[in-house]
Amino acid sequence: MVIIEASRLLRKVLKRAALKGGRNVLSERIVALVGRPNVGKSTLFNKLSGKRLSIVSDTPGVTRDRIYATCQWNGLSFSLVDTGGLQESSEGEIEEKIMWQTRLAIETCDVIVFVTDARSGLTNQDREVALILRKSGKPIILCVNKCDKIGKVCTEAYEFYSLALGDVVPISSVHGHGTGDLLDKIWKLIKDHGEVFENKEQIKVAITGKPNVGKSSLVNKIVGQERCVVSDAWGTTRDAIDVEVRNSYGDFCFIDTAGLRKKGKIYKDLDRYSAIRTKMAIDRSDVCLMLVDVTTGLTEQDLKIAGLINKALKPCVIVANKCDVKDRPGFAKEFEEDFRKRFAFIPWVRIAFISAKTGKRVEGLFSYIKHAFSRGSERISTGKINSFLSDAVLRMQPPTSRGKRLKIFYMTQVSVSPPTFVLFVNQKKLFHFSYQRYIENRLRESFGLDSTPIRLVIREKGEQAVGYANARGGRMELSS
Repeated sequence: MVIIEASRLLRKVLKRAALKGGRNVLSERIVALVGRPNVGKSTLFNKLSGKRLSIVSDTPGVTRDRIYATCQWNGLSFSLVDTGGLQESSEGEIEEKIMWQTRLAIETCDVIVFVTDARSGLTNQDREVALILRKSGKPIILCVNKCDKIGKVCTEAYEFYSLALGDVVPISSVHGHGTGDLLDKIWKLIKDHGEVFENKEQIKVAITGKPNVGKSSLVNKIVGQERCVVSDAWGTTRDAIDVEVRNSYGDFCFIDTAGLRKKGKIYKDLDRYSAIRTKMAIDRSDVCLMLVDVTTGLTEQDLKIAGLINKALKPCVIVANKCDVKDRPGFAKEFEEDFRKRFAFIPWVRIAFISAKTGKRVEGLFSYIKHAFSRGSERISTGKINSFLSDAVLRMQPPTSRGKRLKIFYMTQVSVSPPTFVLFVNQKKLFHFSYQRYIENRLRESFGLDSTPIRLVIREKGEQAVGYANARGGRMELSS
């Protein structure tokens, strides 16, 4: 049997470390969903959070890491935590680490929602989990899931009163029945708990890459604790896991994603769901960290992932991981030359050399992230842009075609993330790709716009821009 000793001192130490060292803290009020495997915790988590953050499957043991989401009810916000299933025995390295993550969630939460299954009834495993939760000394709400009948009393829920954990809350996480009563109980227990942290200027950072390049190890090193399950086995991480960090550099939300495999190697639904979650994480991020394993070198899959980030128009930093293995003079220069040659479509990215295992140069990533975010949010005045444009046109005259020369009347910036510039011309068909690349390169040199893609919009007077045409590291929009 898994033994969890209730320790209020441990909880205070963990929270104090979270506040001072920038650990994972979404708010002071934390509610953990706990139960044996396959009782519907992830479905309930998605229903209460209103987002499809946790992967739901009939296969037991899908959830491995602690997944956090912010919920609101009656004007009160709290952090909801989805955990892996508690079971009597854990065979294997990954199962033991899943149990550790669940135990840590129990120790650091304020309220425990014990989720059970009305269809399978009360089991010996439920009784063992109830004994574990009693020893924690935390307030417990007994929730009986899968009571899907409408208008009828769920008689199957009555037997759970024998656990002596108070009133039973019958719910249906699929249909949402009874979730309001559950939230009312949570609200009563946490309404007087304290203030909530509000991260107003938080930078969301998606950590992407192939499987087994050290993404979860990097998150754990940044957070300073075993926040994500780490194993040499491929596909350990399945969900996109948000980890909030507050330190002297600012407020960050690191999103640990599943490794993106080749399409030909995606055989299971879980792998497909993980890939979808990873792409969603890239879309909602402000900056992407793309991890590359220097021990295996650059691969075709790395090219595809970089193309995916570039297509999403996200500021990006290439993180060369496992440099402790390749610690020899001249290696960084050789790697960067090889990278620039093979990844010529994103010449604007910066490369950081780290070791997530030893922590070497990991702290320096915050400077790279803030720089990429600031470049992607850069706003330049129209006066400076047109002064730059006059100088660029003098240095290289616009192209001509059949006796007609391209004329650029003026240029202005219309948005950020990524920096988007509109150029008004006489005829858009005269704006050749090579000249667009020249303007983009001059923009980067003049205003320091590295680490971020640039979008150029080409318009004729009185027309609106539609359609896209990919360009070197940026994107050009053409009017039809």
